Amino acid sequence: MAAGRSEITPMNIYRKGINNRMAFRCFFRTVCLFWLLQFATVRSDITDGNTEHLKREHSLVKPYQGVGTSPSSQWDFSGSTLVTSQYVRLTPDDRSKEGSIWNTVPCFLKDWEMHVQFKVHGSGKKNLHGDGIGIWYTKERLHPGPVYGSIATFHGLAVVIDTYPNDETSDRSFPFISAMVSNGTVPYDHGKDGRSSELGGCSAEIRNKDHDTYLAIRYSRGRLTVMVDVDDKNEWKECIDIGGVRLPTGYYFGASAATGDLSDNHDIISMKMYQLMVEHTEEEENLDWTKIEPSVSLLKSPKDNIDDPTGNFRGTPLTGWKVFLLLLCALLGIVVCAVVGAVVFQKRQERNKRFY
Repeated sequence: MAAGRSEITPMNIYRKGINNRMAFRCFFRTVCLFWLLQFATVRSDITDGNTEHLKREHSLVKPYQGVGTSPSSQWDFSGSTLVTSQYVRLTPDDRSKEGSIWNTVPCFLKDWEMHVQFKVHGSGKKNLHGDGIGIWYTKERLHPGPVYGSIATFHGLAVVIDTYPNDETSDRSFPFISAMVSNGTVPYDHGKDGRSSELGGCSAEIRNKDHDTYLAIRYSRGRLTVMVDVDDKNEWKECIDIGGVRLPTGYYFGASAATGDLSDNHDIISMKMYQLMVEHTEEEENLDWTKIEPSVSLLKSPKDNIDDPTGNFRGTPLTGWKVFLLLLCALLGIVVCAVVGAVVFQKRQERNKRFY
């Protein structure tokens, strides 16, 4: 036997097998731990409702104290809105109604998340109901108009739950949830269901549900995310996720709804506002956020959505989940190649050693 080479015995081969299995188990546990940590990070993107960060001055909850027209009220309402101990009904299931409820306290949070529990229900059958609900963060408040009970030209953010297709050429499925940011120059085109100015959206079955239905709107570090929980699974599903959004502070939160020739009950159960604890650069902290003009930096125009039957904005950047999955697949591919290469190399070495 050549000098310097270890003797090949069954025991040595067995020990090498044990070492390979231990190395694989160690790698497998590391990957699992990495996955769990990443999963926990992603799920924490949407707050679990920590009351420590609940901003009561911007929240509407049962039994709706502080709602009214008195100077100390934090919420004001108009139109057909009916406030009960269990819900705030923006419109009844009657034709040609519109109502709204607005926070009277301007919001000066840079990073926030709004959870809306709502209920849309009525006697109308498929496509024989309408019109929908608008959730607003705008400069204007208590201005009735043609867009779900509010004005079509506004400054700020609108997230719309549209239950009736006004555009007969549309091939998307309704109800449809979409978002729009405006600086007061581009109106919401109600006749086209807002498609020319929307940032993205998704279909969601939200009518006549026996369980609770929720919408979450998150704005943080220039990113707008809209999530829904409407399937009674107690989990959020992404609807819209887009970066490059600029929203000022000092605007008002509100909700409105309207009916036309068709109708529905449009109820708000709660609106809970959470402050997100996010660190900003010194330059961002010194910026006067009240003077920011609402805008969105897009690689493509929102009008590109007109050709997209899904309604999803095709220029939306990769989300955290997608980036993580791509990196995980690449990592697993590299590791598999390395393991296969190592096994092949080891077998060749063992085969060569038999000649000594």
